[in-house]
Amino acid sequence: MREMPADPEEGGDVLMVKPALPYLDLLADARREFEVPLAAYHVSGEYAMIKAAAERGWIDGERAMDEALVSIKRAGADWILTYAALEVAARLAP
Repeated sequence: MREMPADPEEGGDVLMVKPALPYLDLLADARREFEVPLAAYHVSGEYAMIKAAAERGWIDGERAMDEALVSIKRAGADWILTYAALEVAARLAP
C-alpha cells in the first residue's frame, strides 16, 4: 500500500496486485483508496495449486477455480489475469 500511490503519480493507468489470493485485503483497501482500475494477477502457483488438488480428487476443480476468481473480483479487481482464462471462458460461453 505504501508504494501504490507512486504508480498513478508517475503516470500509471492501472494498479496491479500479485499474487492475488494472499492479498485480497490489499485489493479491497486499494479499491477504497484509488480511482484507477485495479488488476489482479492470479499467478501460476495459485492456478497450479487448484489444478493439482483437483487432479488428485481432493476438490472440485471448476468450483474451486470459480471461487478463487470470484473472490478476487469481490475484493475489487476490475481485471483478473489468470492461467484459467481460456477454460473459464469456454465454460461460460453460450
